[in-house]
Amino acid sequence: MTRRYEKKQRAEQEEATRARIAAVTAALHEEIGPARTTIKAIAERAGVTRPTVYKHFPDEVSLFSACSVHFIHANPVPDISAWAAVADPEERFRRALADMYGRYARTEEMTGNVRRDAELMPSLRQVLDQGWQPFLESALDILSAGWGARGARARRLRATIDLALDFGTWKRLVRVNGLKQDEAADLMVTLACAAAGRRGGS
Repeated sequence: MTRRYEKKQRAEQEEATRARIAAVTAALHEEIGPARTTIKAIAERAGVTRPTVYKHFPDEVSLFSACSVHFIHANPVPDISAWAAVADPEERFRRALADMYGRYARTEEMTGNVRRDAELMPSLRQVLDQGWQPFLESALDILSAGWGARGARARRLRATIDLALDFGTWKRLVRVNGLKQDEAADLMVTLACAAAGRRGGS
């Protein structure tokens, strides 16, 4: 009984240490970015040794993956199924943009740092693509449906929606050009309508 209890307690302590390291890593990524975050800094803030960090996360991919899971748990991605439930394609797209742009506003520092550093760190790019690409493809499929666009119009529509969902587009429209988030969404809906060859938007 005592041995089983001690084993369970050690496992719980190990899991708590792992979670703490992931949380600290996420905080540092948000503050200074993945490229500037060192194992030494992670260990010091987590109150562990560098070998302990490597014990739990032997490579960058495992560390970045745990960091991503921690951050997404605290900052969930939008619910795509809620978008799919909206029948009108313009209203569906507007709902999606409100959700995405709201999340970008809340996670601007982390998202900006990760996007910037992913260009320099293949392991970070790998984790980012594994998490983001399936979400993006599903979003594009849902948001491109129902417009009545075919052929070249359908391709232009999908490209427009892809552009609208991008963090860089949101930042350019809102932070650089000073649009309100609903104004930015209105602009993207208008462009999507034009791409699909239908009247609409604002």
